Amino acid sequence: MTTYKLLWVDDEIELLKAHILFLEKKGYEVETVTNGYDALDRCAEEAFDLILLDENMPGLSGLETLNRVKELLPATPVVMVTKSEEEHIMEQAIGAKIADYLIKPVNPTQILLTLKKNIQQKEIVTEHTQSNYQQDFSRLAMQINDASNIEQWKEVYKKLTYWELQLSETESGMQEMLNMQRREANAEFAKFVRKNYIRWMEKPEERPMMSPDIFKRAIFPLLDKGEKVFLIVIDNFRYDQWRVLLNEIADAFTVEENLYCSILPTATQYARNAIFSGLMPNKIAQMFPALWVDEDSEEGKNLNEEPLVRTQFERYRRRNTFSYHKINHSNAVEKFVPQIPQLQKNDLNVVVINFIDMLSHARTESLMVREL
Repeated sequence: MTTYKLLWVDDEIELLKAHILFLEKKGYEVETVTNGYDALDRCAEEAFDLILLDENMPGLSGLETLNRVKELLPATPVVMVTKSEEEHIMEQAIGAKIADYLIKPVNPTQILLTLKKNIQQKEIVTEHTQSNYQQDFSRLAMQINDASNIEQWKEVYKKLTYWELQLSETESGMQEMLNMQRREANAEFAKFVRKNYIRWMEKPEERPMMSPDIFKRAIFPLLDKGEKVFLIVIDNFRYDQWRVLLNEIADAFTVEENLYCSILPTATQYARNAIFSGLMPNKIAQMFPALWVDEDSEEGKNLNEEPLVRTQFERYRRRNTFSYHKINHSNAVEKFVPQIPQLQKNDLNVVVINFIDMLSHARTESLMVREL
């Protein structure tokens, strides 16, 4: 068992003996000093796993000590344990990147919780995530075996992605177990698609939402409600990446999430053209031969997306205004963002972000990108 070493800095440390005994019984090694100068001397001599620091001390104040400790041990978490409830002191401490702020009197379990949160969190999370995945393994295996419709397969995919993200944050050895389940799910899902794909093509009204259905089922209903819509298509953007991005935008947006099925082949020239035209590729070639580029042509396969959107609007006799933008590199994002206020006058703005796809294709060619 790992022994964690703590430094507790408080001019009234003798009043905290019960807390120190409690922590020592829990396996922590606690060293104490009564002033900021001694604390700095000890930090210069030895590394600690966490420092507990009083604010109101004679000589060097807690905040002054904190700033100097951060210079000596920038990676060491510091928890301020103090009687002070003054807001400006709290803000200064937070600004100095303290790990936690506890107001006296504190009970020993409060201290224990902040220790576990700040120096043992990773191993505790790893242990619990591993245990929870082991418990869920059999249920997930049954879900994979029993999945017989697209909604059940969506749930399987979401659950696999959930565990992938959870395990990626740990040092667990369960990743290979999850990879095995994902391979099994992929094999079973492929059988499901083979069994149903022709029927989906023959009866589009009965199929799950697919690439050609996105405008009809998801975009047009919003436009019919008078909504202003931005359709952002990020090429080669995986669901697990979206789940990470979701955490970044959740404060700014109310998010409703749904999954759709790509057509086959899933390659950009087929699937993305199907989205913008609302048609299967063979129908695009038949109805709009000037807008379809054959496989063996050297011409770009997705150069006609804007006119394909226009053909879809015309087929459904829609008079909505729209704009189309393709962003091929990060510099183009900086040029696009200032245009957003002006674009809001359009009913629909289509934005294709292409550079993630380019990075994906480059990763096998560039060692540096592969490492990133």
